[in-house]
Amino acid sequence: MRSTAFLLPGQGSQSAGMGTRLYAHDEVFAAAMDEFFAALGDSGRQLRADWLSADPVLPMDHVQRSQPLLFAIDHAYGRLLKSWGIAPAALLGHSMGEVAAAVLAGVLDFTEAARLVWWRCERLVDAPAGGMLAVAAAPDAVRPHLRGEVVVGGVNAPKQTIVAGPRDALEEVTGSLRAHGITCAAVPSQTPFHSPALDGSIPAAREAFARITRRPPTVPVVSCYTAAPLTDAEAVDPDYWAPQPARPVLFWPALSTLLASGDHVLVETGPGQVLSRLARRHPAVRAGRSRVVPLAPVLPGEEVATLLAARDALAEAAEQAEAETGAVGG
Repeated sequence: MRSTAFLLPGQGSQSAGMGTRLYAHDEVFAAAMDEFFAALGDSGRQLRADWLSADPVLPMDHVQRSQPLLFAIDHAYGRLLKSWGIAPAALLGHSMGEVAAAVLAGVLDFTEAARLVWWRCERLVDAPAGGMLAVAAAPDAVRPHLRGEVVVGGVNAPKQTIVAGPRDALEEVTGSLRAHGITCAAVPSQTPFHSPALDGSIPAAREAFARITRRPPTVPVVSCYTAAPLTDAEAVDPDYWAPQPARPVLFWPALSTLLASGDHVLVETGPGQVLSRLARRHPAVRAGRSRVVPLAPVLPGEEVATLLAARDALAEAAEQAEAETGAVGG
């Protein structure tokens, strides 16, 4: 029988207007977003105005827009699913998605986490200029092309590696990869997430995490940094949370850990379909043992229709699971 697992996306899944149509349509989603904006006070009011504006002050890929809004929208989708009576048997968050997963799993308090996310994003504005690059190759094929402080910042799939680092060195790496016929494309980001360029942010973040509530998870969380289930000790340790923006994301190994635990309906609980596309490549999904249901369209525009289709798909999956349970019981 398939259990439901939430996949919560991070940097690279953002797009201008994400979530805004659903905000105008769904009361539960809107209430969760408003709770987030209220937690930030004046900063939240400005963020909300920028999010809803056709002419925002900051572009969506700026760290003070993409990161807090991804956290808020991931969490709001999770709250929406809960209002439908859908509770996850496990959660897997990608980058910022893991912070939202931690809130949904009871590890972090929502208001405290929201304020800490904003606080950290304010400080990352001064991080070295840089970015991230998605490369259609395995990590071992990518490493010979790395230069300077550019590192492997993520393993999203067997042949999708993320590299990250300062801007000039990243441009050199891009040129080397393309000269050798390796396809690559920029990840929407103005910050070199998941690289040592952000190591300087760790000490202050460690102190900040030490000041907020931390609890063992009430729902299993698969860590995208260890590719193993989050332990109770890790969940309450500031040294687990503080380094995350500077450490590699191991999404594919983490997804394999999740799917090795059983068959799942993988619900992408956030904007876009980046994680859905990746998950559909997994052997457990290709074989039909697990399936993928995104809640949002690839790009904003059909959010309400996509959500309704997802609700029908999840209802169908629940009916199938109930029938299978009845058949086994009989």
